[in-house]
Amino acid sequence: MTAPAPVGSTGRIAAPSTFEDLLAEGASVPVVGWDFSWFTGRATEERPPWGYASMMAGRMAAVSAALDLQTGGGEVLATIPAPPPLLVATEAWAPNLERARENIRPLRGWVVEAADDGDLPFSPSSFDLVVSRHPVTVNWPEIARVLRPGGTYLAQHVGPGSVRQLTDALMGPQPVSEARSPERAAAQAAAAGLDLVDIRQASLRMEFNDIAAVVHFLRKVIWIVPGFTVDRYRGELGRLHHRIEADGPFVARAERYLIEARKPA
Repeated sequence: MTAPAPVGSTGRIAAPSTFEDLLAEGASVPVVGWDFSWFTGRATEERPPWGYASMMAGRMAAVSAALDLQTGGGEVLATIPAPPPLLVATEAWAPNLERARENIRPLRGWVVEAADDGDLPFSPSSFDLVVSRHPVTVNWPEIARVLRPGGTYLAQHVGPGSVRQLTDALMGPQPVSEARSPERAAAQAAAAGLDLVDIRQASLRMEFNDIAAVVHFLRKVIWIVPGFTVDRYRGELGRLHHRIEADGPFVARAERYLIEARKPA
């Protein structure tokens, strides 16, 4: 069965979006924050089975002081229903800072500017709980330093080779680094003096329904294709557009793992 063509506000049948239209649309969507609602109907990503947001919210309700590292626009942190008495988040990217402060203000939390790979601007043993969702880098010695004895680090990390199918489609086959592997993270946590409590992995299906979704995703998640611009990859985007038009959604796999580590009491 063929679906009816969309009708514009004038009552005329709207023309299908061209490749150039889709490129322009994907290039125009703001990339501030970690709000992915624009992708509704255009791309999907399977969720990890452990439910990081609800797990994190439950831990937040049970502690007195918590820190969210690399909070983005604070969108995930803002969902917790019961914040601890002291709630702090860090963010490095200036455009995200004001967005994060707006989102976290109702929780009476604080947002501090701090480099992703630098020292944390907090005293030793300041927090019962440190959390992070998809950190760019993980400074394990600093996490261990700011945790109180008995405190916990709970995070959802991006695994090695995440969305590599899209990387390879634009850049050609690329080697997969093990720098983000869960085994490496567990070893680094142990080296920093933390005890591993839990680690779980998941490989999750992603689908991109049009090239605008691909463009916006690559502008937002900048490590998938480093140095990505529409002009630089126009030819590769054109081939991928025709592939989607002919074969349906482009499928990739997002690699995720949950890690929990505790500082000895």
